[in-house]
Amino acid sequence: MTSLVESVTTPAAAAATATATASPLANVPRVPIPPNGVDYRGKIVLAPMVRSGELPSRLLALKYGADLVWGPETIDRSLIGAERRVNPRNGTIEFTRIPSNGGRVEKTAKPSVIYRLDPVREKGKLVFQMGSADPDLAIQAAKVVAADVSGIDLNSGCPKPFSTSGGMGAALLRTPDKLVSILEALVREVGQPYQIGISVKIRILETPELTSALVTRLVRTGITGLTVHCRTTPMRPRERAIRDQLRMVKDICHEAGIPCVMNGDVESRDHGLALMEEFGVDGAMIATSAEANSSCFRSEADGGLAPWRDVVYEYMKFCLESENKLGNTKYLLNMLIPGKDKAFAEAKQCKTYLDFCRKLAFDDLLTHAASVDEILDLTTKWSSAPGEEQPRSKAVQNAMQSESARAAGGNSARSKSTSQPAHTGGPIRTSSIPDANKPAKADPSDASIPAPQAIPQSEVSA
Repeated sequence: MTSLVESVTTPAAAAATATATASPLANVPRVPIPPNGVDYRGKIVLAPMVRSGELPSRLLALKYGADLVWGPETIDRSLIGAERRVNPRNGTIEFTRIPSNGGRVEKTAKPSVIYRLDPVREKGKLVFQMGSADPDLAIQAAKVVAADVSGIDLNSGCPKPFSTSGGMGAALLRTPDKLVSILEALVREVGQPYQIGISVKIRILETPELTSALVTRLVRTGITGLTVHCRTTPMRPRERAIRDQLRMVKDICHEAGIPCVMNGDVESRDHGLALMEEFGVDGAMIATSAEANSSCFRSEADGGLAPWRDVVYEYMKFCLESENKLGNTKYLLNMLIPGKDKAFAEAKQCKTYLDFCRKLAFDDLLTHAASVDEILDLTTKWSSAPGEEQPRSKAVQNAMQSESARAAGGNSARSKSTSQPAHTGGPIRTSSIPDANKPAKADPSDASIPAPQAIPQSEVSA
């Protein structure tokens, strides 16, 4: 049976430390990493970011060299009771639930994807971050995804009201007893049975003494990693990170055998490696820089930052493969495309994947884009359908949207418009307008859609 903390001071290691080339961390104890877990040491990783950390963004970061990726904070209650399913078109695993629609029974509810992951390309590299303020809820939520991820990270650093108002995120820093109880429960009820690591992400407190007291308690809970954001809760991203307490946090972690990852103003892989060397921490987490250009995970020796069009093209491919919600795709495109470029203003007007790919001149993605628009019920918003030479007029778009609404409402009578739409003459083309009653489906002949091996439904965990 392996002890909780293993010392690496074997005779061979002791001899190595006597040499000039010995690592300064050679005698640091290390907690054992669970068989299905992941070691945070020596890693440059993608930070957990709401909206910016969905599957396409994570795949983009991995493509450019990220060693690990954190998903966006997911609130425990939103995941409890979610259904696990395998998307037959792309092999991704989706956790879905039926939204309440605000209590409106007249509107047919469709399953909403709460969390999506790629079991092939994210295998051994995905850490699920959860928001929770209750040990029992944390356990229930973590068990939903535990069999499909390499770690569960508790968010104890988000300063945004949606998190702190429920006692989660940075609010947990003010309730250390609750924070400790959640971590201990996750280690006992999830980490050990599923053989994955449990970690926590915090912010520094106002004084070194307060931070030291908190970290000392956290490293005794059984966690296998701790990330420290070098800002206090009131600080915002525009304020420079404070690294005065970083060495102290690292020392406490290392004494307990826990890897320490730093976060805050890490700009690139090379910058992260330099900071790791300077402060003796085990890893570095990149956030804002990854939103602007995910190739920041690539070292200068491997090419450094890629041109923005190359990054956007790769991102669009991952969005199409993942069938990502268009609103989320558009959110990150607004960061990846330079604001002064003509493409920025054009992209902001796009309402479908087909229009995005047209405006960005990604001609080889047009077929795939049209297929995903069909799957996501976006075809009525096309500026022009495939094969149409001219963009649709506003009148045609209004007519299509009315027809779609009529069909969705069970062929109920439409109310008459108070004004006649403008028309320049000639018949309105309808041959290219998709049938609103025709079920959407992907084009199986589209070679640009990869088909990762799906996980059998028999492997669904409780």
